[in-house]
Amino acid sequence: MSRRLRAVFGTVVFLLWGVLGRAQTSPTIVVPGAGEATSAGATTNITTPAAASAAGTASAKPEPWRLNIGLEGTSKPGDVSVAIQLVILMTLLTLAPSLILLMTSFTRIVIVLGFVRTAIGVQSAPANQIIIGLSLFLTFFLMGPSIERINNEALQPYLAGQITSSVAIEKATVPLQAFMLKQTRTRDLEFFLQLGRFPPTKIEELPMRVVIPAFVISELQTAFQMGFLLFLPFLVIDFLVSSVLMALGMMMMPPSVVSLPFKLLLFVLVDGWHLVVKSLVESFR
Repeated sequence: MSRRLRAVFGTVVFLLWGVLGRAQTSPTIVVPGAGEATSAGATTNITTPAAASAAGTASAKPEPWRLNIGLEGTSKPGDVSVAIQLVILMTLLTLAPSLILLMTSFTRIVIVLGFVRTAIGVQSAPANQIIIGLSLFLTFFLMGPSIERINNEALQPYLAGQITSSVAIEKATVPLQAFMLKQTRTRDLEFFLQLGRFPPTKIEELPMRVVIPAFVISELQTAFQMGFLLFLPFLVIDFLVSSVLMALGMMMMPPSVVSLPFKLLLFVLVDGWHLVVKSLVESFR
């Protein structure tokens, strides 16, 4: 889109510069009714309402010049105008974080990694920036086939001028919708279809306003199930440490302080990060 904008801006500046240059160097008096050729498209004419007579009057005061600029293509069906494309682009840039959060695998990954940190009992290691960064890179890794398909079927044809922006958006939503439908439970789709009072609809014809919330609910459900399974081994360690401390009569010793090194040791011995990332990636396949 940037190339088209630069081309349009350069064309407009070139036309205005040429018109104003001719107006300053060699102005022309156009007599109304002299048979000017006019077009239905863009017209840039410099005219004077006062026509010179045949003999000419040197003492007559000339009328001020007038610049009339028309818009071309207002009656041509085709692509969306540049102004509307700019508005759409700025809107997409504003909604990009929400699109990444809600229409990709980011939601499940960041929730599960947060559960891992909470289950171990360490509140600041790893930091939020590390968890979010790892979630983003895993999201790009998992969404690679969909992103490549969007680039080949929608972005590159649009940049080459083969399709319009509306067609490009429609083709770009197809891979995302296919990914979301693959990870969405049927009962969640039926739930939102009932809420929206939709008639029985085929999977291929489901609107995005039904697919997106159903996908988010399914991702939350799956992430919490994985978080529950992650908590179980660490909970067993907490029970064992608490029982041992009570048997020794150490009532004032916090069990979390004693169990934390054992949790870290267990997580390191079983190669916890490898298992967590592997489970997350395989859960999408």
